Amino acid sequence: MRLTVLGCAGSFPGPESPCSAYLVEADGFRLLIDFGSGSLSSLQRYAGLNAVDAIVLSHLHCDHMMDAALYVVVRRYAPDGPYPPLPVYAPAGAPERLAGAYSADEGPLDDVYTFYSLQSGSFPIGPFTVTVDRVNHPIETYGVRLEHNGRVLAYSGDTAVCDAVLRLAQGADLFLCEASYLDGVDNPPGLHLTGREAGEVATKAGVRRLLLTHLVTAWGSEAETLEAAVGAFQGPVEIARPGARFDV
Repeated sequence: MRLTVLGCAGSFPGPESPCSAYLVEADGFRLLIDFGSGSLSSLQRYAGLNAVDAIVLSHLHCDHMMDAALYVVVRRYAPDGPYPPLPVYAPAGAPERLAGAYSADEGPLDDVYTFYSLQSGSFPIGPFTVTVDRVNHPIETYGVRLEHNGRVLAYSGDTAVCDAVLRLAQGADLFLCEASYLDGVDNPPGLHLTGREAGEVATKAGVRRLLLTHLVTAWGSEAETLEAAVGAFQGPVEIARPGARFDV
């Protein structure tokens, strides 16, 4: 598997990054996990406008799904289009949420997307075995585990500490984990992880490599977040950057 970070800013686009969007490729199949605000630009820069075979949306907050609404124009109105409907795996309510974000007056998006409602469990998408589980966030949100040829990529989604994210990360070769808050700063319960907590989850799950994402840099500190994670996890730790690629 190859992971390309398209966007990694937390909660709103930062000065150097769009919001969450991660392209995972294997055997010529391209799965986009989340499609947050601003990431359609990065898709064109780092992969290609049509470089998507399926989409998984971890949840329906704008910083994880808004550009899937903008992508309607690409799929529906391209000069060589319209394109066949694209599979979208998302929490319940995604068809209405995306249709409303695109236009309040133009009806459903059935010509653009084929929607599948997520629920905890495992299923195939292209060459991947995908496992999702409900994590600890104010709305219906799923962490994601991808397996292919004996390798594992895990993604926390947005979550506070919970058993589900620990299960999803178990033994992962690469753990893409949110680290939105600093310790000692107001971190409402049931919302997000700190760098220290991300490191602790990585240690408990026995992951090989930790990639921190969803930092809200306008309110925090990359250096302090990284230091906190390194203090809790002895393996390699990095901060996600747009355009960064990782072979899993």
